[in-house]
Amino acid sequence: MRYFSGFGFCNEAELFKAWIPDSETTVAGFSYGAQQAVTYALQTSYRIDRLVLLSPAFFQDKNAAFVRLQLKHFKRDAAAYARAFYANVCYPADIDVAPYRCEMNAQDLEKLLTYRWQEDTLRRIADRGTVVEVILGESDRIINAQAACDFFAPLVDATYVIKDAGHMLRSKEDSDDV
Repeated sequence: MRYFSGFGFCNEAELFKAWIPDSETTVAGFSYGAQQAVTYALQTSYRIDRLVLLSPAFFQDKNAAFVRLQLKHFKRDAAAYARAFYANVCYPADIDVAPYRCEMNAQDLEKLLTYRWQEDTLRRIADRGTVVEVILGESDRIINAQAACDFFAPLVDATYVIKDAGHMLRSKEDSDDV
């Protein structure tokens, strides 16, 4: 399996093992990593049977002012931004993500926020015979899960929305399972 990490994360794939098939022909990505997974799936010559997009970073429902504000806050105080970011990523579960944290930078944040999901890109991947799945948390504080669902549902093979779960696809009840 080929896995792409989320913004501010590294080696967190084990947190999502319940949703990722253990197969050499699976590609998966979490949040920012979902964007990278799509790019990889489009460009690779390797066979991909399944593309799993976990809480894909979807900000097409936000305007340019939102992006500028996020970048401004990050550049002003990256440590404070990171604290708020990780709290929102973990909500509503109580998950210790400290072992998976990586350095954040403004360039990756800007790429994450300005990425444009393209319908034709997803269709081209599916036309290759790749099953595309999107998994979202209903209570996500990072992205608008409903806007993401509305965008992805007609384009992919399966869109799952996990009730009461956040960006890490965990609910408050799942806190002890991590």
